[in-house]
Amino acid sequence: MTEGERQPGKRVVDRSEGFGERLLGVLLDRAHEMPPSLVAPLIAEEVAKVGGRDVSILLQDYAQELLVPLPGKGLLVGEPEALGGSPAGTAFLRTVPIEVPQPDGVRMYLPLLDGSDEVGVMALTLDIVDDDDRRLLRRLAGLVADMLVTKHAYTDRFFQARRREPMSVAAEIQWSLLPPLTMSVPQVTVSGILEPAYDIAGDSFDYALNDDILHAAVIDAMGHGLDAAAMATIAVGAYRHARRSGISLAEKYAFMDQAIAEQFGPDHFVTAQMMNLDINTGHLQWVNAGHPAPLLIRDRRVTRSLDSPTTLPVGFGGAPPQISAYTLQPGDRVLCYTDGMIEERDADGEPFGEERLIRCVNRVERAQGGVRADGLWLSRALKRERGGRTSDDATLFLIEWRGGAADHLAVLE
Repeated sequence: MTEGERQPGKRVVDRSEGFGERLLGVLLDRAHEMPPSLVAPLIAEEVAKVGGRDVSILLQDYAQELLVPLPGKGLLVGEPEALGGSPAGTAFLRTVPIEVPQPDGVRMYLPLLDGSDEVGVMALTLDIVDDDDRRLLRRLAGLVADMLVTKHAYTDRFFQARRREPMSVAAEIQWSLLPPLTMSVPQVTVSGILEPAYDIAGDSFDYALNDDILHAAVIDAMGHGLDAAAMATIAVGAYRHARRSGISLAEKYAFMDQAIAEQFGPDHFVTAQMMNLDINTGHLQWVNAGHPAPLLIRDRRVTRSLDSPTTLPVGFGGAPPQISAYTLQPGDRVLCYTDGMIEERDADGEPFGEERLIRCVNRVERAQGGVRADGLWLSRALKRERGGRTSDDATLFLIEWRGGAADHLAVLE
């Protein structure tokens, strides 16, 4: 089929490289001053110019179970689609376009990626699909994702669309504190999950990739509700301030310890796990202040706990911590988790425990979706094993180190 050719009776649409540049340029030019309420009509208009119709923007809900439709003029608002077992969910988890033949054409599901963080999925129908369509729509989806993330800060509509049930004030605070749930570069990927999504309070995580060092922290503030959310906010804020000051892991611990003690007094504390990973060499350093030990996963199985010397929780005025170290192998994963994962009691009143957690980890079949898909599978499996109960905050934070280099991405061919 030649460029621009379509079935008899169908409208001929120019999908050449030059047309695509003009189309995306118009979208980019308009996006700067576009009110959030006009984002949906603009997307629908741009898709129509390439012959697309029935456009839906599907956003991930807070519980990471569904992709829910964004309302808006010009958009098709249907039923939410499950992350598992639906074409939209497959596109989201695998971060690849999915094409589903239909009697009236082809339904396309394109992942909306802001960097490497999955924002959602754009779905649309075309009469027929060729490589020009795929190239143009992939780029259009990337620009739409950037628009959604930018306008997200200006409106509550995207937050509201993602909610499937009422959210506590503490959870509202915690969600506003989090970085993107997923980050992926050629050398390393991270992904985090928090439960219960609509009532989380004291758990949180944070990370930053500064040059060749991945800085990561998982924290768990004592208690529940607003008091725990306030402590978590101070702890993460202190961690970020210390990290951006370029100080060592031991100094970060001391800085966070002082911040919590001064603000909340001697009866409050925050457990914390802080890590530095050299993404070139795989050299991992960490301080564990009261958390369960991270698990090392190699060849799909837990091979050991990354144990470390005892360090008091943040806020108790502990001595300078000893730094633990381990060198990862390419493909290794490190799983950090808070005690809510293993202290939940089952139907017989028994604590869930680390051994059952490890058995669940060992049952994970690595899917094409990678770390995000495996983390979600594990989270759901653990919840089923606990009888669907999550009475305390529970967090999983997964790091996969692959090594290699990314310099080729800065070279224009």
